[in-house]
Amino acid sequence: MYDTFARSWALARASASVLRSKRELLLFPLISGLCMAVVLATFLLPALALRMFADGFGIGAAVLGLAFYFVQYGVIVFFNCALVGAALIRLDGGDPTLADGLRAARDRLGSILGYAAIAATVGVALQALRRRPGNLLARLLGASLGVAWTLATFLVVPVLVSRSLGPVDALRESVALLRRTWGENAVGQVGIRAVSGLLGLAVGLAGAALSVLAAQASLALAVAVAALSALAVLLVAVCQAALAGVYSAALYRYAVTGDTPAAFREAGLAQAFLPASR
Repeated sequence: MYDTFARSWALARASASVLRSKRELLLFPLISGLCMAVVLATFLLPALALRMFADGFGIGAAVLGLAFYFVQYGVIVFFNCALVGAALIRLDGGDPTLADGLRAARDRLGSILGYAAIAATVGVALQALRRRPGNLLARLLGASLGVAWTLATFLVVPVLVSRSLGPVDALRESVALLRRTWGENAVGQVGIRAVSGLLGLAVGLAGAALSVLAAQASLALAVAVAALSALAVLLVAVCQAALAGVYSAALYRYAVTGDTPAAFREAGLAQAFLPASR
């Protein structure tokens, strides 16, 4: 157990070293977040104005929800592909620009939209299972299937951005890569999420405490401190997304070439692809 957590931390640090060497990679999740906010406003404001949820979750609301999921996933996958495309260039020793990453994603736009449609459909189905009232078994099944889906699709983005495959074939390739492992390809992701989660929690708690103290002096100061704390938490989330993209790019590159990127040579990346017979 200790070895697993130690390697998880090492992989997170290796991803961070790549990110430090090319901070422009942070722009991709940042732009993605801004676009998602625009998408949310575009769907939510008309829905509220037209009172589409006044009579419950009807057919119109369901269609709107599915459309929202599709557009949202389209934005997320597009910018994830842009991030991974740029990260792959960096891992190969290049110096990618924002335009390089966006170009890599744009060239695979058809497959990205196809995968977004699949992911949106699966996402809606899983949410329906997780939120089914009064049926604990269905909710547990939804949670379990959600974990399985996350693992199965872990390498879909690098497959999409680096190979001329359709969304279904990209999913199959991601699953095939998963089958070659003990599931340890998620170790680095666990480390990234754990570190980011703890850091985000610490920043949030510190911000809340400082806001309470600031309120003793001035309400305006308390609002300013709270706003800065919220921005800090958002920055942690942006860093987490960028680190996850870098890690998935490194993992995929090693999986298909057997060559460990320089930044990951001391992080035990090869252990993520041990033969299943071991």
